Amino acid sequence: MRAILVVAMCALTAAAQTKPRARDLGVPLEGETGPLNAITDVPGVEVGHKTLISGDSVRTGVTAVWPRGKRSSDPVFGGFFSQNGNGDMTGTHWLEESGFLDGPVMITNTHSVGVVRDAYLAWLVKNQRKPGTNVFDGGFYTYPIVAETYDGYLNDINGFHVKPEDVASALESAVGSAVPEGNVGGGTGMVCYGFKGGIGTSSRKLASGHTVGVLVQCNCGSRRQLRIGGLPVGEELSTAVPVASAPAGPREDTGSIIIVVATDAPLLPHQTKRLARRATMGLARTGATSGNGSGDIFIAFSTANAAAAAAKAAATVSMLPNDSLNPVFEAAVQATEEAIINAMVAAETMTGANGHTIYALPHDRLRDVLKKYNRLAGGR
Repeated sequence: MRAILVVAMCALTAAAQTKPRARDLGVPLEGETGPLNAITDVPGVEVGHKTLISGDSVRTGVTAVWPRGKRSSDPVFGGFFSQNGNGDMTGTHWLEESGFLDGPVMITNTHSVGVVRDAYLAWLVKNQRKPGTNVFDGGFYTYPIVAETYDGYLNDINGFHVKPEDVASALESAVGSAVPEGNVGGGTGMVCYGFKGGIGTSSRKLASGHTVGVLVQCNCGSRRQLRIGGLPVGEELSTAVPVASAPAGPREDTGSIIIVVATDAPLLPHQTKRLARRATMGLARTGATSGNGSGDIFIAFSTANAAAAAAKAAATVSMLPNDSLNPVFEAAVQATEEAIINAMVAAETMTGANGHTIYALPHDRLRDVLKKYNRLAGGR
């Protein structure tokens, strides 16, 4: 089965180039994208997935985002923001204290956070790698960043199917090319706005030459909330396909979303925290209200200021002035919105644990809704 999955992941990488995305369906979106329209448009960023689909009930995985690529141990300035904290992102105490994101951002299901955290530490030891901070003669200690969303409706979450070798696969397969979306990696078993969710990504190119990229693992909201291009798509599609195969579908506010925002614009840690907050506004554009049961946690980093963590004396670093941050903020909002829609467009209908089925967002019906409102607005 694992050999089959390796082949499947190669096919997914190729499919990432050809699958329709939000813009292909005519969704009106703002801003100029990078060439890949992905977080990997930010130079150095690499993304890897390990997708676990097996039998009738295993629908899960791991996604890893390396800020400077898997070969680098150079930390980046970073910050995080919890919009609603019914979720987990490990390692954030040191991130907040030090201002450094030291290592990759890893995303999985709720009950696999521990194994992913421990497996990354074991991977460092096995590969004789060290973090960029908290290193001393003879050893090191570090606090991996691992985030989660709940996939228990489609996945046998209490079967603990994510293993250390799956974490290693996600870490080592990371590349800086097109990012497979939808039912992949940590997003394999996720549900978003009553449709199949998962992994999505997008980017924006700024007039300054800098890039902002976003990757999401979306598992939030209810169908009635969904808005695409500002339109009440969820309400329009309320009868298009069933919400779920079982009468009692997933509860609408117990999902979550993890959002990773990357940029090569020179930002200091407090500025990356400000950037992470803007992901909330992109999420809101798609209709979410961050219900009580939703873990909506965001992290942002800047790949500028290389080697700042290694300085042994006063270091010279660069930053954008506050008055120059507006385009960066706007880009993060736009890319977050598009990444969520891309995740849903790429996701495919999935049947999993207990025979539960979650249906994909129907592309043809979405096009019909967009055309209907365009006509009402006087377009063709």
